[in-house]
Amino acid sequence: MADILTPDLCVMGAGSGGLAVAEVARAYGASVVLVEKARLGGNALSTGAIPAKALVAAAAHAQAVREGGAFGIAADDPRVNFRRVHDHVEQVINALAPQHAAARLGALGVEVVEGTARFINRRAVTAGDTEIRARRFVIATGARLPVPSIPGLDAVPYFTSETILDNTRKLTHLVVIGGGPLGLELAQAYARLGSQVTLAENGPMLPGYDPELAAIALKRIAEEGVSLWPHAAVTAIQPRSMGIGVVVQNGESEQLLDASHILIAAERMPNLAGLDLDKAGIRMSKADPRLLQLSPALKTTNARVYAVGDAAGGQSVQAAVQQAHAVVRSVLLGIMAKPDPLRVPRVVSTDPELAEIGLNESSARTRHGIGFRVTRWSYADNDRARAARETYGLAKLITDRSGRILGAGVVGPGAAELVSLFSLAMASGLGANKLAELVAPYPSFAEIAVRLGEEFRRGEAAKPLLRQWISLNKLLG
Repeated sequence: MADILTPDLCVMGAGSGGLAVAEVARAYGASVVLVEKARLGGNALSTGAIPAKALVAAAAHAQAVREGGAFGIAADDPRVNFRRVHDHVEQVINALAPQHAAARLGALGVEVVEGTARFINRRAVTAGDTEIRARRFVIATGARLPVPSIPGLDAVPYFTSETILDNTRKLTHLVVIGGGPLGLELAQAYARLGSQVTLAENGPMLPGYDPELAAIALKRIAEEGVSLWPHAAVTAIQPRSMGIGVVVQNGESEQLLDASHILIAAERMPNLAGLDLDKAGIRMSKADPRLLQLSPALKTTNARVYAVGDAAGGQSVQAAVQQAHAVVRSVLLGIMAKPDPLRVPRVVSTDPELAEIGLNESSARTRHGIGFRVTRWSYADNDRARAARETYGLAKLITDRSGRILGAGVVGPGAAELVSLFSLAMASGLGANKLAELVAPYPSFAEIAVRLGEEFRRGEAAKPLLRQWISLNKLLG
């Protein structure tokens, strides 16, 4: 006979979003059952953001050796031991694993059930021999990596953005298919580790990001030796006894690449297969049948069921965590919280780093027409950047005419940390003028935020009405 559990909340999936829901709900005193069929922590811990960033960090050290001559430090080209690089990545994963262990969750009062969750009706799911009849359910099943339909691909071995993290040897010529953040991060990392790398994207690189900022990052990546082919479709794969032939439609010409390895770096898609959603009355979106039909509060067409993270169409850990807090408030406190994607930072961990929050120049023009203002500050005018020889960068502040911050974007060293300042300013309702009052350490990249505030204030001071007021004040003594 199956065990029957009746918690306040059943969370399906133990990735970033699912864990956040479970832990926040427990903090409010709710009973929680967490169902997971694989490793706790999800893709972010085992095959996603964390190991990828560990690989990027190793590659950055290799690049630092190459560039030491500019600082008077002579060094040969770095010798990379890929086995030890792999060991470094594994050590990072293992060091973080206890934070997501079942024992820790158990100590918090979260009951972990191992198995695959499936709906059996609108009010219950099963996982192995356990039936869970919860008051509310949260789908947090993460995402899967889609494999493109390219003729010949099924006849050759290839890496995905997950399996390449298990690689322990040098890749002679790596062809990356996919020009999103993860594809570019891995392409640059392997180029820095000594591989020849070509990246093809059937469209623009870094779609959705500010084109001016993206161009700076892409220029730097290309200068380091990555061959970037935007608007280039891989049309066929040719198996060979030695190596792999990759046919690319690059503009009007067709070119053949001699590759040693292929990396599929397509953007993830929600992993919803096998949940038996129809039994729970949960429908897919009419606009995109790959996605769930969700309300602004992340509720599905079954009022008892919510979704967070990749399962809700998100693409980042920080988005999943924001959604988790909103869902818990809705479920437990009755507060209809609607997560705001514009308050979620978007980060590309290339070198230079690219980070945005809120509206960028393109989206501001769509929403506000000409009713917005762009303020820029170059890394070349920052003393810390000059000292480190890292002057390739730009910060942009997007405001309305009154100075309310609508968004910000930064490309350059410490971009993610800088964007955090703008995130806090937006959340606190601070205008661009207030940035000028920030007392930042000297020298630091944080001074860029101050300079943006000062630059905005300088533009305000040039307005005729303000000039008249200053003149009148002088006359009055």
